[in-house]
Amino acid sequence: MAVEDMIKQLNELLTKTYRFVDGKTASQFAASMETGLLANRLEAAVSRLSVAGSVYREQLKRGSKLSDERRLIHNLQVMLSLRDDLKAGWTETVVELVHADTYSDFLEMADGLLTKGYKDAAAVITGTALEVHVRALCAKNSVPTAVAGRPKKADTMNADLKKADVYDGLQQKEVTTWMALRNSAAHGDYDDYDHAQVRRFIDGVEAFMKKFPA
Repeated sequence: MAVEDMIKQLNELLTKTYRFVDGKTASQFAASMETGLLANRLEAAVSRLSVAGSVYREQLKRGSKLSDERRLIHNLQVMLSLRDDLKAGWTETVVELVHADTYSDFLEMADGLLTKGYKDAAAVITGTALEVHVRALCAKNSVPTAVAGRPKKADTMNADLKKADVYDGLQQKEVTTWMALRNSAAHGDYDDYDHAQVRRFIDGVEAFMKKFPA
């Protein structure tokens, strides 16, 4: 299958997922049988379009025991990572080399979800956009994104960007705070943050992308 066809399939499933979530209350979202079915479709798509032993399949395993609504959010994050690796041409490593404007739709989606009360999904999507942009900044500034063939963690790249004088220590600390919120959302620790913090997260990442374009 051509990469373009893979991306098309993932985009169609992303659209279906957003339309499913859009307009539902949190209780309707959690109670709907389609939540589990859609989570399964996301998992199947990622498994079908990635290779055995890949980071994408390993990430899927981490969400296998979550509730359906949390698994849907988790699998959505994995699918977004795979799709954007494919778009960037990095299908063998986790290096998403794209420009920030490509992710404006992610932030717009996160904004819409937050408005409807889905702070956790909004935080996951914003965190994905943030990590991708940090990797893009590394690539732009010749900062390695992998060590011994293994992709660096986001917080390591953040520290490396500060060392390379791409931005200062205050900006590094702010990115670290955002990444902590992203990690809480990705690991299901939804009580660690509130709606207002996610609102600042989205606005902050948008401003960060404009101030430090990749």
